[in-house]
Amino acid sequence: MKAGKYEQIILEKEGGVATITLNRPEISNSLTMQMFRELYDALDGIRLDQETKVVLLKGAGKNFCAGADLKELLPVLQKDSAEGRSIFRELIHRTYLTIWNLEKPVIAAVNGVAVGGGCDLALLCDLRIASQDARFSEIYVSIGVPPDSGGAWLLPRLVGLAKACELIFSGEIIDANEAERIGLVNKVVPAEDLDQAAKAMALKLAKGPSLALGLAKSAIHEGLTMNLPQALEAAEAKISVCMKSEDFAEGLNALAEKRKPQFKGR
Repeated sequence: MKAGKYEQIILEKEGGVATITLNRPEISNSLTMQMFRELYDALDGIRLDQETKVVLLKGAGKNFCAGADLKELLPVLQKDSAEGRSIFRELIHRTYLTIWNLEKPVIAAVNGVAVGGGCDLALLCDLRIASQDARFSEIYVSIGVPPDSGGAWLLPRLVGLAKACELIFSGEIIDANEAERIGLVNKVVPAEDLDQAAKAMALKLAKGPSLALGLAKSAIHEGLTMNLPQALEAAEAKISVCMKSEDFAEGLNALAEKRKPQFKGR
């Protein structure tokens, strides 16, 4: 697949920011097998694109993502077969892990509903900006299943174990203000300001030292499963890499000259 050739997402690049828009607004951007394939293809291309520093993920229309398109996916996933398990691994899990492992900041701009797999998609991003009309839910229990796309692993790390248990066990839908209060989102803005606020944050990060940002992201993720001595050793290795970069030299020079650094991502 090529950028511009997608049918269920839109990929746009500008100013070091790759914006991916889930583009099925008529059914709240529900996730299909084709959308997962297109998301993975776009993200894999972004991973290799040195000009892209930051990813912005959003939904077209009034909603971010209402989760899986059950009309399409449920009949396949209900099969106790290699086919059903393969779809999880090769489509859903592969795509979500690509977001998690991408050594570039990923920002979710959440409008309207982000429930089920759509909530998990937002949780996988590094930063979340929500409009005042955003609503979040690990809604899986309402159809008698546990979270299947990382929500049970991600949510406790964001909001704490007890609150995560409450939200997952109840399937409760929470509004943007509650999501901000418990640490699920970074910032809430008026609905009409969402695109501008998310783009401003993405452009700000795109002007940063991209190598350092990518390694900082991997250090944060690796640290979730490391003890402190291991984390310190890993950090030393990452710092050694950065100290050879042009951006590190620019940062030092800017500090000495009392000016803002002009990073180039090298």
